[in-house]
Amino acid sequence: MSTESIDKALQTQIENIEKSTGKKLDQWINIVNKPGLKKHGELIKFLKEKHGFTHGNANMVVHYAKKSHAGAVENQDDLIAEQYKGKENLKPWYEKIMAEVKKFGKDIEVAPKKAYVSLRRKKQFAIIQPSTKERLDVGLNIKGVEPSGIVEDGKKWNAMCTHRIRIEDAKKVNKDLINWIKKAYEQAG
Repeated sequence: MSTESIDKALQTQIENIEKSTGKKLDQWINIVNKPGLKKHGELIKFLKEKHGFTHGNANMVVHYAKKSHAGAVENQDDLIAEQYKGKENLKPWYEKIMAEVKKFGKDIEVAPKKAYVSLRRKKQFAIIQPSTKERLDVGLNIKGVEPSGIVEDGKKWNAMCTHRIRIEDAKKVNKDLINWIKKAYEQAG
């Protein structure tokens, strides 16, 4: 998906939200940024329960309100660099994973957010997040496959993921990890 088609899809989504709610995106951003709720998930729940938003629309509004959407910075590399501040030792792991993932196909959209990088095909299939100074987490969306080996249930960690892989040393950035990511990629096609 090209940057131009992503921008067009986002604009259409914004227009649809404005039509269905009668409020402009800026008004929703003001509502979301009022004191009280702070966590991303709490804000999504608020918009869904109090204002009838779908999950996707609520998520988009919260990302805009918190300036965590991919377009919030001029350069996506700057957003990724911010994620790894104080966690520089994890960046080579991220780069090694991305080098392998890019071999899957040209249809991968890399969408950096404030705290993680989303990997999408027709839908999100993985996220890569430097969670602590010593751990990189890979969240996956794989339906119908039980977690096993290096993979654990991901739903308690991140509601957008079915599986989670904790990477706490460079040796875990290996063929097994890449094969799990590829399973998620293949399902997202």
